[in-house]
Amino acid sequence: MNKQTRLVGLMGCGSVADYGHIPAIQKTKKLVLYALYDPNAEIVTRIQKKYNVAKAFTNVDEFFASGIEAVSITSPASAHKENVLSAAQYKLPALCEKPLAMNSQEASKMITAMKEANASLYTAFCYRFSPSALKIRELVQAKAIGEVRSLRLIYNWDMHGKFETDSNGKQIIQKRRKGRMLEGGPMVDCGTHQIDLATFWLNSDVVQFSSHGAWVDNYEAPDHMWLHMKHANGAHTMVEISYSYHHTSRNTKAEFVYDLIGTDGVIRYDREAKQFEMETASGTTKFNFFPEKSFSGLYME
Repeated sequence: MNKQTRLVGLMGCGSVADYGHIPAIQKTKKLVLYALYDPNAEIVTRIQKKYNVAKAFTNVDEFFASGIEAVSITSPASAHKENVLSAAQYKLPALCEKPLAMNSQEASKMITAMKEANASLYTAFCYRFSPSALKIRELVQAKAIGEVRSLRLIYNWDMHGKFETDSNGKQIIQKRRKGRMLEGGPMVDCGTHQIDLATFWLNSDVVQFSSHGAWVDNYEAPDHMWLHMKHANGAHTMVEISYSYHHTSRNTKAEFVYDLIGTDGVIRYDREAKQFEMETASGTTKFNFFPEKSFSGLYME
């Protein structure tokens, strides 16, 4: 095997691993997906066969002893702490899905453990690596719309709907949406991307914030939220995000918009309209449209 090739192990064989991380790893030339771990034997065996991965384990120690050189953690958020601490124990670098932890105390413990192990820890913010997101950063840095003073980032959708049908044709609560709500709801799940993008684009930390929530469903976490953030450079970001937008509708709709408002113009990205353009005194500049996330770009870095 090429000495420049790194053997990767993946922990957690759920939906995000299946549609995002595994295909991206296998497309990356310098990476080989060598081992899988999941506590569910049926799931890990199915994913191993689907992607022709060499090794599959339900035992954590056997997984880490398989010869892997780095770890991608795509398990549910509640398992992130345990998985990252295992990576620290074996002194292996880790890329962990967002949210990094269930609370700030867990996150601090994870970060400290990886520092003491002299191992890198990254959060998998795949939205950063969309060509559209990278183009926005380039435009902001070049002051193409002057000084950016306001950001309006919206992601309202149904999170695949409130209900699903079981094998007997009975309507039941949709498991994936329920799981995300129990983990903290839309701001904790997808909203972390918008928070990250705002600081990534502006290159300015958040110094003050406030939030508001609305409860359409009966969970501890609100399923529709608004977040307002003040940045060190004086800019303001508003994030609106929902998992209840058309969640019981027959015909669903979604809103996914980035608006960056500057002293000399506006940048607008609208996923549903497949629109990405800039408006200034000179007129309209249209850019190539790309999806909002890139798992391949995440692993290319």
